Formats: sequence, structure tokens, C-alpha cells
Amino acid sequence: MNSPQWLSDYARSVASQFGEDGIIEKALEIIGQTDGWCVEFGAWDGKHFSNTFHLIDRKGYSAVLIESDPQKFRALKQNYQGNPKVHCICQLVRTEPPYHIDAILAPIQIPRDFDVLSIDIDGCDFHVWQAMGYYRPKIIVIEYNPTIPNSIDFVQPNDFNLTQGCSLRALVRLARSKDYELIAVTTANGIFVDRKYFRNFGIDRNSPEDMRTDDSTITYLFTGYDGTVFLAGNRQMIWHNIPMTEKKSQQLPKVLRQFPDRYNWWKRILARFYFSIRK
Repeated sequence: MNSPQWLSDYARSVASQFGEDGIIEKALEIIGQTDGWCVEFGAWDGKHFSNTFHLIDRKGYSAVLIESDPQKFRALKQNYQGNPKVHCICQLVRTEPPYHIDAILAPIQIPRDFDVLSIDIDGCDFHVWQAMGYYRPKIIVIEYNPTIPNSIDFVQPNDFNLTQGCSLRALVRLARSKDYELIAVTTANGIFVDRKYFRNFGIDRNSPEDMRTDDSTITYLFTGYDGTVFLAGNRQMIWHNIPMTEKKSQQLPKVLRQFPDRYNWWKRILARFYFSIRK
């Protein structure tokens, strides 16, 4: 069997952010039964960090590109004007009709098992994939929150006003419920394949721990016996560019940072008062 991460050796970017272009190209080669269709939302301008631009521009793919922001959509239409194979749609993608992906794609003559779907909406990615029932793309590229450790199953509420994202483990759980399997992981995307093609990839272990080895974006928090909070790993809020410090993470005043059995009488009184007001 191959190393679980062997597809990452093919990572390269034409427009994608973290090498997804090369991984997708190799995965399609392994699948073999391609139809030349891809879908992406949010598509931005069709080029910026796009996981489908390479397929459209270099491979002649037909595409459905969905972007809800009017300004980005104008740039999207301009970039693909004159290309009749690209359908540009200015539309919010939601989890209920007529805004879920099944309803949006229905008027377009696209194969039910089209080649590639890329989902990147910075929040409810999990929920929009969960709501998709009719279409079964061969490959799905979907964003996860890279600050969440591999062992955590986290999904933000189905609220499009929130932008929290979900963990890779949650996406793996959803994928398996839909008969998809994880074949590659980049810094911020999980790449999944329809289970009927999975054996072609020669991957015998594909848990998040097996597939994702880069933990440079994860912040670990732990406490000493005395209640001191420590941070390890990433010390920066990566989207806001704000440092995270141990000093600002403390939950106990310095005077109470001691193993409780060692509190003297006045510290026990102070601790009871402090803990009562924290509840």
C-alpha cells in the first residue's frame, strides 16, 4: 500500500492556494472516467485561489461558478466572457430550496456525477454539503478550519451569519455517511472521492491523523496543576493577525495559581468567593 499522504507529492498550484490543482489532476487521472465538468462556490473572480481555474483554462472543462458577492461576480463574468462552457451564477448557496446546490444546478445540463465540486464559503461548508442529495461529484474539495486539532469534531451552527467553519474530523464523518472517502489533505482543504473509486488510490489508512501531518496552524492550550494556562504551537490568530499570549489567557488571578490543597486559610476563602462569582 502507498503512504496515506502519497497524493500530496503531486501538489502544485496554477491558481489554487495550497497545491490542490496538482492533487485534483492526479486524482482525476486515477479515476479515469471523467466527463469534463466542474462546479465551484464561492468562486470569487474565478481565478483567485480557485480549485477549478486550472481545469477550465488548461483542460477545457465546462463549469458552473457560483459567487454571491456582486463585486466579485462582476469580475467573474468579465474573466469568463466569451466562454460558452462556463456558467456564472450570482447566487447565495444555502441548505434549503431553492438555494441549495441541487436546486441551483438543476436547470443546467450537467452530469449527476460531474468530476469536481469545490466548496469554499468560510462557514457553513459542512451544512451545504450535507444538504446536497441528488448530485454525486466524483471528487469534492471542501474547506475545513485548520486551527482545529485532528481529534476534534466541530461544526458551526447552520447560520450563514457565522464564519467559524468546521473541523476535518467532522467532514470525514459527513463524507462517510455519504459514501465518500478522504484521499488528501492540504493546509485548509479536505479532498474526498466517491467511495466506489477509493480502492484505486491504494490508501489503507485515511483518518485525519493519518492524512494531515501539518499542525502549524493549531494552538494547544493546557493547564498546570496550579491552574496556570499554557499555550503551545501556533501563537497567532491567523485571520486577524493578532498574537495570542499566555498572559491574556489566564483564568485565575496570580494569587490563586497554586495547587488547591496547598491554599492557606485566607486563600481558601478568596478562592470560594472568586469561584462563586465566576459561575
